[in-house]
Amino acid sequence: MFNQQHIEDIQNGKIGVIPTDTLYGVVGSALNADVVERIYEIKQRDGDKPFIILISDIGDLQKFNIQLSEEQQKYLNNVWPGAVSIILSCPGDEFKYLHRGKRSLAFRLPDDEDLKELLKQTGPLVAPSANLQDQTPAYTIQRAREYFGDQISFYSDEGELRAESSTLVDLTGDKPNILRQGRIKL
Repeated sequence: MFNQQHIEDIQNGKIGVIPTDTLYGVVGSALNADVVERIYEIKQRDGDKPFIILISDIGDLQKFNIQLSEEQQKYLNNVWPGAVSIILSCPGDEFKYLHRGKRSLAFRLPDDEDLKELLKQTGPLVAPSANLQDQTPAYTIQRAREYFGDQISFYSDEGELRAESSTLVDLTGDKPNILRQGRIKL
């Protein structure tokens, strides 16, 4: 599914469209502020809406200075890996380019071995759905190409993807708050 060239492209600050554990996503390094800003421009997305970040394991949260409580750790161990995106507090300004002033970030640890292997080699990736703002997500690479054309460095085609979106849970408060029911019902 993913080849060495995809990995090198991402490591070198390029942006791709790849199959994720839910839909096609526009991906780039979450630790590269310039890449993140380019993805906002390519998607024509409002600058105050943070992206979901894909990680290869729970330890990747430390790269964003995320400190988990014991309760949060237990919750994550119960729902990950899987199509559950978790919003966690991210205080401070170091990652403002990601949290857009909201001081929280959404993470997902996918239940897809190929994708996790890619993430191990590239590091965490922002991975918003492959569409322009207020448009239907691209279920095919052809549709993604219609949206983005040559603004994207590479496309990885896995046929039609129509998986339901991830469940979204806010863990910034005292107890889990389910904001969106998705493929995994909680």
